Amino acid sequence: MRTWIYNIGCLAGVDTHGKLRLQGEEMAHLECIKEAWLLLEDERIAAFGRMAEWNAACGQTAAGPGQVDVEVDARGGYVLPCWCDPHTHIVYAGSREGEFVDKIRGLSYAEIAQRGGGILNSADRLHRTSEEQLYAEALERAHEMMRKGTGCIEIKSGYGLNTADELKMLRVIRRLKESLPVRIVSTFLGAHAVGRGYSQPAYVDLVVNEMIPEVGREQLADYIDVFCDQGFFTPEETARILEAGAKWGMQPKIHADELASSGGVVVGVAHQALSVDHLERMADAQIETLRGSRTMPTALPGTSFFLNMPFAPARRLIDAGLGVAVASDYNPGSTPSGDMKFVISLACIKLRLLPEEALNAATLNAAYAMGLSREYGSIAAGKVANLILTRPIPSLAYIPYAYTTPLVERLFLRGKEWTM
Repeated sequence: MRTWIYNIGCLAGVDTHGKLRLQGEEMAHLECIKEAWLLLEDERIAAFGRMAEWNAACGQTAAGPGQVDVEVDARGGYVLPCWCDPHTHIVYAGSREGEFVDKIRGLSYAEIAQRGGGILNSADRLHRTSEEQLYAEALERAHEMMRKGTGCIEIKSGYGLNTADELKMLRVIRRLKESLPVRIVSTFLGAHAVGRGYSQPAYVDLVVNEMIPEVGREQLADYIDVFCDQGFFTPEETARILEAGAKWGMQPKIHADELASSGGVVVGVAHQALSVDHLERMADAQIETLRGSRTMPTALPGTSFFLNMPFAPARRLIDAGLGVAVASDYNPGSTPSGDMKFVISLACIKLRLLPEEALNAATLNAAYAMGLSREYGSIAAGKVANLILTRPIPSLAYIPYAYTTPLVERLFLRGKEWTM
């Protein structure tokens, strides 16, 4: 099927250099074509260009380039790559608004966890919830994200904390992969917290000796993650878990330096992690650790906003010549939102990124943090056609500026319009 989108006010995120990620000063450049057209063929981008050039060549204004099946008049709206969200936990049961009130009353994240809340609370709820109900709830959250323009989603386990329930979560993620047109990658996060009834050493043994082999045998996870932070898992335990996952082909993505500068960045880079995520307490020394590595620093500004905690040093990372991705961290305890447009606004307002930097962080660099930037995250011939069409807007900066205004008018996933 061939789809021609024409009268595009601005085609943004064009990639003419084959970049898989952007770093340093590159992040402030977002290549655009004003007054453009875009041709999709089946699931992929086939060609694009300026309307004036097409009109001059063909002597017409509203006929597609050759035989097309669908014509879409963008009416001056902007077309961009879909948002890519490289860090979510959307398979969970119920909600935790009681803890939201506890935070308002002054309890810290750690204090809530010590009282049996936090991750353990979600694990208890998930244990009592059927796979079918988990799937239904996660599907609704995924649809919510899609309506707001997200076309690639990483989803983690981590609310099981025993073998059976971790596998249950990962099977739900597999069902979402099979039933949705968005691109989903799965991450095994058995080491999210210590499961009830286990000592920490015994739980690490369980993750390494039982969970990872079971996940590997069923091929349920693309990546492996560990919450390497103060009060959770040590760098030494993290290294052991990552090495066990590597034997089953699971590449690392690490929770690092959210609660303290805990060594998570160092162990992540040492094990060639695709990304190190959170970084709210990252020390300046870790900027040098990241330099020259393949690891993408990934900021989760929605977490800092919701928990009233420091924000990741994204501005310093970019000024040091590194790249940055952003993600929603959608989860029931610390960020109950998957709105990537709001994340882009927070990246500008709180992380001090320019609009172009924030948009690159949510598209190409976010795709890189999922291992997907060869096929997603920018406008290039041959890439998968996951695209946002906005209503007419005055500029790219208007996207983060109008931080609660819904701007996505139409969504294309794998080359087909998805009914919102």
